[in-house]
Amino acid sequence: MEFGRFGFGGIEIDGTMYEHDVVIERGRIRKRKKGPSKPLRGTYGHTPLSAAEDIPWSCSRLVVGTGAAGALPLTDDLVQEAERRHVDLVAVPTAEAIEVLRSEGRDTNAILHVTC
Repeated sequence: MEFGRFGFGGIEIDGTMYEHDVVIERGRIRKRKKGPSKPLRGTYGHTPLSAAEDIPWSCSRLVVGTGAAGALPLTDDLVQEAERRHVDLVAVPTAEAIEVLRSEGRDTNAILHVTC
């Protein structure tokens, strides 16, 4: 998987520009559907990443790009679920997450937030 440009509001992967959050699972890319986390927006001031979403748990490491400024909140239930599943959860700003993904092996999935 090749990562090109990343900036507030978009990320280029394998020559395609995505202007929404993406989930990478076993080399496949899909749009993050954050609807299940939206009810928590008032509590966090932003729609967080929660275990209620379709998280790509089929991995030993899950990299979460928390946005350009690293502002995407992760809920406690997400962190606890990662621990329960023995998945190494790495949450860093999206630019750093891209660098981690460039050096990771096949058993790594990701959720990349493209704003804030």
